[in-house]
Amino acid sequence: MKIAVFHNLPSGGAKRALHGFVDYLNKEGHIVDVLVPSTANEEFLPLKDVANSLKIFPVEKTIKGTIYSTIKYLPPQLKSISLWDLERTEEKIAKIINSGDYDVVFSEQDQYTMSPFFLKYVIKPLIYYCPQPPRNEAILEAVSQRKKQQNPVKRMVYDYSDNVDLKIDKQNISHANYILTNSYFTRESILRVYGVNSFVSYLGIETKLFRPLEVSEEDFVLSVGSCRASKGYDFMIRSLALIEPNIRPKLVIVSNYSEPEWKAYLEQLASNLKVEIEILELINDDELVLLYNKAKLVLYAPYMEPFGLVPLEAMSCGTPVVAVKEGGVRETVIHGKTGLHTERDETSFAEATRELLLKKYKRYTMSKNAIKIIQEFWTLEQAGERLLWHLNHVIDSEIKSMNQLSL
Repeated sequence: MKIAVFHNLPSGGAKRALHGFVDYLNKEGHIVDVLVPSTANEEFLPLKDVANSLKIFPVEKTIKGTIYSTIKYLPPQLKSISLWDLERTEEKIAKIINSGDYDVVFSEQDQYTMSPFFLKYVIKPLIYYCPQPPRNEAILEAVSQRKKQQNPVKRMVYDYSDNVDLKIDKQNISHANYILTNSYFTRESILRVYGVNSFVSYLGIETKLFRPLEVSEEDFVLSVGSCRASKGYDFMIRSLALIEPNIRPKLVIVSNYSEPEWKAYLEQLASNLKVEIEILELINDDELVLLYNKAKLVLYAPYMEPFGLVPLEAMSCGTPVVAVKEGGVRETVIHGKTGLHTERDETSFAEATRELLLKKYKRYTMSKNAIKIIQEFWTLEQAGERLLWHLNHVIDSEIKSMNQLSL
């Protein structure tokens, strides 16, 4: 099978998942060519290391693009890029793929528009992997906290920007005929937001990387994700503050990106509540795996996270998870077996964290359960098999459709 892959992702979980998919398909003997705009992050887990080829297309900054984007989309300074110029580049990529001998196209999301312009121009059989639609009101409210502190003109600009983003996203996804996603929670969100069907193809973990190590536990709890309001770190700090000082652990946050204002807010909040905190940025995978293994627990409290690789990474390393039971985490962490679920309530979250901190044998049992469950269902190979089934299904459906037309 010859597969064209497109993405315009930043660093983070979606790129890690895509890297895993491409790696699996390549190892299974399929030819995978990756074609991306220059705005895509190819420094974090570069796909050139696991694909047949990688071609990067420059997104040129043109005067026409600046003028056109300002009129039709958004002033380029709001996105740090002209959306008109980005669309022209993605159209060019699609046309090159259309003229090639690819059996199927696999597209990921776009960091600027959610659903990419690319979908409008592809005529080959295509699967669009949609890891999340625009978040609901709860998450938008959380992300908007710092915006509320700005003046009315800036708030009006942000509101306008959000509305334009939603319009572009809905227009682009309307061109996708076959959509995959990462959880049944996200599938329901896609149906609610876009009014279109999708299929769940669960992600997996690179168990050769995320694995148990022969290291001792240390007195800290870990959380991983970008340092911004939507990840719920302030909730974790307030929860930890309710645990007695003599057993209260240090909170270590590993972030691939930090909003400076939010990071400063978290540090001040932790200081006020006497919670020890350390925020690490852009550490390598080996350091991350070591932290997963040394932590007593992994805490997870983002708002409506569609799926979240962090709980699976923790479980693969044998570390139990305490999570707010929202979003996709309810499909990965098994309450009472590999971790604990709580409501988004500081007291409940603190009690669950405190329980596992004090019960070493329970942590040990959950650790063994977690490793076993990951090996049974959540490996990278199993995720690749699930994706490959859908790729073959799309190709077979296209062949059947062509045969019917020829009759």
